[in-house]
Amino acid sequence: MTNQKRTYRLKKRAEDMAETRRRITEAAVDLHGSVGPAHTTISAVAERAGVQRHTVYRHFPTEEDLFAACSSHYAEENPLPDPAAWRTIDDPRERLATGLNELFAYFERTESMWTLVYRDLDVPVVQVTMAPMDAYFDDVVVILSRGWRRRRALTAALRHGTSFETWRSLVHEGGLSRAQGIELVSALVETAGSPAS
Repeated sequence: MTNQKRTYRLKKRAEDMAETRRRITEAAVDLHGSVGPAHTTISAVAERAGVQRHTVYRHFPTEEDLFAACSSHYAEENPLPDPAAWRTIDDPRERLATGLNELFAYFERTESMWTLVYRDLDVPVVQVTMAPMDAYFDDVVVILSRGWRRRRALTAALRHGTSFETWRSLVHEGGLSRAQGIELVSALVETAGSPAS
């Protein structure tokens, strides 16, 4: 076999493996968003991806490996709003409204996935994968709190107001529009810490 043929075969094999890995990852994402992580089995992932169970394990030896790939893929397809951009907004009320609008729009787009992920938070692998979300919302609170007073109450109000569960309660279950939900959360934050003069 010539070097050229060998190189072609190796390249084709690598491409095939990458394609199989992508199919498995997307199958896991689909199942997490339709039945939830707790009810996603390796057999179901394999069936949806059109591969055998042993193929799933070859690419993802552990459930943690598969879940990490699934989460990374989902985050690339559905990126969280970038709170760093909000730093440039000096007025705390305007910054809050901008941040809430972007977060609420994100929750609207990704509701089905997050509803099931939060439902399944007692699953250990879900808890591990959600740890970066905690850090993200810590950053959100720090950025949105600039220019307000009464830090303890303000922090509690911002943590509550920027959470998926609050958005779901106000907008999805409560029937409010996004603008109405933002107005209500903004009023809570305003009460918790009126802007510094």
